[in-house]
Amino acid sequence: MNTPLLTITLAAGLGTRMRSKTPKVLHMLGGRSMLEHVLALSDELGARENIVVLGPEMQNRTDRIIPAGTEARIFIQHERKGTAHAVLCAREAFAGHDGDIIVLYGDTPLLTAATLRKLRSALAEGADIAVLGFEAADPTGYGRLVLNANGHIEAIREHKDASEEEKAITLCNSGVFGFNGRKLPGLLDRIDNNNANGEFYLTDTVELAREDHLDVAVVTCDEFEVLGVNSREQLSVAEKIYQDRRRREVMDGGATLLDPSSVYFSYDTKIGRDVLIEPHVFLGPGVEIADNVHIRAFCHIEQTRIGEGAAIGPYARLRPGADIGKSAKVGNFVEIKKSSVEEGAKVSHLTYIGDARIGKNANIGAGTITCNYDGFNKHFTDIGEGAFIGSNSALVAPVKVGDGAFVGSGSVVTRNVEPDALAVSRARQTQKSDWANKFREMNARLKAKKNK
Repeated sequence: MNTPLLTITLAAGLGTRMRSKTPKVLHMLGGRSMLEHVLALSDELGARENIVVLGPEMQNRTDRIIPAGTEARIFIQHERKGTAHAVLCAREAFAGHDGDIIVLYGDTPLLTAATLRKLRSALAEGADIAVLGFEAADPTGYGRLVLNANGHIEAIREHKDASEEEKAITLCNSGVFGFNGRKLPGLLDRIDNNNANGEFYLTDTVELAREDHLDVAVVTCDEFEVLGVNSREQLSVAEKIYQDRRRREVMDGGATLLDPSSVYFSYDTKIGRDVLIEPHVFLGPGVEIADNVHIRAFCHIEQTRIGEGAAIGPYARLRPGADIGKSAKVGNFVEIKKSSVEEGAKVSHLTYIGDARIGKNANIGAGTITCNYDGFNKHFTDIGEGAFIGSNSALVAPVKVGDGAFVGSGSVVTRNVEPDALAVSRARQTQKSDWANKFREMNARLKAKKNK
């Protein structure tokens, strides 16, 4: 489609049913805000410009509302007088636009690019307005698409203004519209607020277009795709739909999910082929998993790269900045933050690795920790290739353990260790013969005396 596209996203709603100080459109779905989903959709469609209409409460928070790296032109709807009024608040941005205009909503994050391309196709085929509709299981509260005997749309009737006959219609309006940009300003100027709510409805453009003998097309999609989120319950429904969609995409891409419903993905999760993910795994934003990786049960992973053939978990936590190399192993109850675990290295259990490098084929024993924080600053620990760190060791950063070096179990390492050296830092063991028998006898006598 060579016609230039402009999108207008309406996001001025207060969202009072969310019971939140956070604007409704900033509530999270799949690792990013609902509004970010919609803006990303505009980018995917190749929109020349993204326009966002916000409420006055959001005027001083646009740096938080619009994600970094996203270009969007902001307009404020100071008075909430309906959807047509909201679009008119951005009039200067689309006046004279010779192309397609699509009106979207910041609380409708499940729309797909495929559906909106169908909307644009209707415009390309000559429609002046393309209405996105759906068959509702329960149409209560939705605007109805009123068709004539020939199946052409005559009007959109809001539920409060609909007759009993019109309320029986199940073909409903999603609120998403495509417009011929040259026709939209004139239609908007003729809309009045003579309705039950006293608002200026964008839906009235359809009836006005029919009066002008303009072509109005209806494009349909599944009901779940145009789910509007107005409450926490609806947000949870949207999250489930989104996760089910992502799970299918991941499995279709060649990964195995043993219990799909217990695995959660983010919008940007990247997963290779022949990956096996066991139950109860959460993947936050910024996760990249290469081919042939095994993620065992109960892992929490975010902003992490995992190399080919690596094994993770169970019960592992990979925090931002973790970089796990090819065929590396991160075992149960291991936490890794802002650290690289190089090819073939093993961090098998009960370990914290922060701000560190674990060299190729190194082995980190159980209970080891890198002491990376001194209360003010973070410091780096470097563990060389093939090094062996004995169990229950503490590496006090900044410190370097050379290639092939050994650290004895229970050591507290505060100075650099040379390559191939053995470092042991613990008190010398002493022994007192027969001490245990004497201890037990003494305590038995004291206990017997106490019980008399």
